[in-house]
Amino acid sequence: MEESQKPRFYPLRRPTTHLPTLRPTWLPSYIPELQGLRGIAVLAVVIYHCHLRLEGTWTYYGSLWGWAGVNLFFVLSGFLITSILLEARGKPRYFRNFYGRRALRIWPVYVLVLAVCYLNAPWFIGLTVKEAIRTAPWWAYVLFVQNLFRLALPPGITPTWSLAIEEQYYFLWAPLVRLLQRPWALAVLLSGALVAAPLFRLSHFAWITPTHSLTHVDGIAMGSLLALGLYTLPLSRRVWLGLGLGGMVAGFLAAATVAGGTSFLDSALSTLFAGTVLASIASTGARNPLNALLRRGPLAFYGRVSYGLYMTHIMVFIYFGWFDRRMDAYGMAGNLAVVAFRLVAATAVATALWYGFESRILKLKRYFETKTPQKMSAGQ
Repeated sequence: MEESQKPRFYPLRRPTTHLPTLRPTWLPSYIPELQGLRGIAVLAVVIYHCHLRLEGTWTYYGSLWGWAGVNLFFVLSGFLITSILLEARGKPRYFRNFYGRRALRIWPVYVLVLAVCYLNAPWFIGLTVKEAIRTAPWWAYVLFVQNLFRLALPPGITPTWSLAIEEQYYFLWAPLVRLLQRPWALAVLLSGALVAAPLFRLSHFAWITPTHSLTHVDGIAMGSLLALGLYTLPLSRRVWLGLGLGGMVAGFLAAATVAGGTSFLDSALSTLFAGTVLASIASTGARNPLNALLRRGPLAFYGRVSYGLYMTHIMVFIYFGWFDRRMDAYGMAGNLAVVAFRLVAATAVATALWYGFESRILKLKRYFETKTPQKMSAGQ
């Protein structure tokens, strides 16, 4: 047998042991449009907490939907954090870097808000400091489980329920992303969460609280599934844009019709917001008024200070309650003045918190990162 006719044997390649990072070549490491979406989400929540003062105005019915801003936060967080985990999963110090960066992002403002609330208990809670600390479920705050029990949270710190859901999710999700080597395994888990969430909302089990993680996990799971798809499916930018626009239309129609007022409303909103996030990602950098509005200006600014604004705005409302009482005598004009004053005051506090505290703390993130040219965005 001639040499050229002899069968050639090649060494078998070992199967891939981890999901490779397949960030689309068209996708930049920083997506400024997502900062604008954060701004929309936080402003929606702030306006929602002012909706009683907007009754009788053309904005009233829109303000009643402001609570959905939390769902948008969940989708954004799911996408951003899962993207970071997928890029980091094959790198050293995976857990140390991830949890270290999360702690720097969450804990400083979180602890500060709790301290201000309880150390000023007569103002924010209506109890003495000793009484408030004695009756406070401090262990629930430390473990981020205040949403899992029927606890009477002080009004000033009720926004922490959504923060607890995110922290619980990532406490479990980071190990799963590291350990489950097949994309389909992660996709199955996320799909299961999307199916289970509305079923738990339908169940009415006595142990499920209105803010329980099992009933609100679909938004984060949808964002995570979006990240997994972008990193594993070789689709073109145009196709992703089409999928995003389709998700927006489908989610909006479902929320406005069959899902409205049902346990599937959050699922429809998660679809709507996932489509919005995907469309923003696929169109990033486009030169049109909508993308420009998200990339820079007021919305981008509010996105930057969104965490501090979300965590402190109700406390600001309570602190300046005296202004509300003075404006009560002026009817509609007084109500609008209250809303405007609340927005200005809460913005001022969040701005001071960002530039004087948060941004300085976040500089320490450099101690919890692997040297790499890629860098994820959006304040995570």
